[in-house]
Amino acid sequence: MAINNVLGLDIGESKTGVARVNMIARLPQVVATLKNDNNFIPEITKIINEENIDAMVVGLPRNMNGEETAQTKYVRDYVENYLKSLKLPIIFQDETLSSKAAEVRLAGSGYKKTDIDAMAAVVILEDYLEQL
Repeated sequence: MAINNVLGLDIGESKTGVARVNMIARLPQVVATLKNDNNFIPEITKIINEENIDAMVVGLPRNMNGEETAQTKYVRDYVENYLKSLKLPIIFQDETLSSKAAEVRLAGSGYKKTDIDAMAAVVILEDYLEQL
């Protein structure tokens, strides 16, 4: 199966930033910031269907030494407990400093501070594309 459309996720404890990229155009775009509540799976499923998503790239937090942290375990557990049920390929991408990069981009832009998680998902997708 060809992977044409990919969803990027920046998973936090209360919310998840969502971005998407078409693998031909290669221009990641903000989609949404979703709360990690009972509506998450129906909302992400709707996005997956509307955007014809073929795979997900999930940001994997690590400390500055590249070591896994408590947040890394949280993300891995979240993927196992929730995202695996969506039956899409899941690719982990190091997300070190993605939130800082998102903050820099949002400074002086039209985006709201609340968009930081979705912008971090864009950064995660950009890092993924660079590694291909």
